[in-house]
Amino acid sequence: METLFYQFPALEAIRDFFELGGDVLLLIGVLTLVMWGLIFERLIYIASQHPRARRAALAQWEARAERTSWHAHQIRELLISSVSQELEHRMTLIKTCVALCPLMGLLGTVTGMIKVFEVMAISGSGNPRSMAMGVSKATVPTMAGMVAALSGVAMSAYLRVKVGRERALLGEHMTMDH
Repeated sequence: METLFYQFPALEAIRDFFELGGDVLLLIGVLTLVMWGLIFERLIYIASQHPRARRAALAQWEARAERTSWHAHQIRELLISSVSQELEHRMTLIKTCVALCPLMGLLGTVTGMIKVFEVMAISGSGNPRSMAMGVSKATVPTMAGMVAALSGVAMSAYLRVKVGRERALLGEHMTMDH
């Protein structure tokens, strides 16, 4: 395993970063991977499967002979809603992951500061080197959590706008006959 790190300096830097940030950084990393997996799943759905669902809903609407009554309006709303529900399928989970990232960073801050206080309690006035290590374990997860959350916020906002636009376009294409 060590030879792998020496062959790829980037892997060694990542390992050092995770060691510097402590155990909470690993949790932030897993949470970030889950969040981005969900984001990529939504992007792939919107690009590949949503157009088929939209075409099927439009075809079902266009196949209706009568499109003016209250009943037809309710069917139109049902079609739009079912397509929109599929579009918004994992958006709440993505938003939850975005919200959890800075909270996990805060957990890293607290655990790192506890280590600093432990060093101060054991060594008396405090060993500056050990205190610095505890402070780094406190600040690195905070930074990582914020960076992960910012990237998630940007993509979550993009997906929210895209979902809203797709819903509005579907509604515009499903015209009611007068």
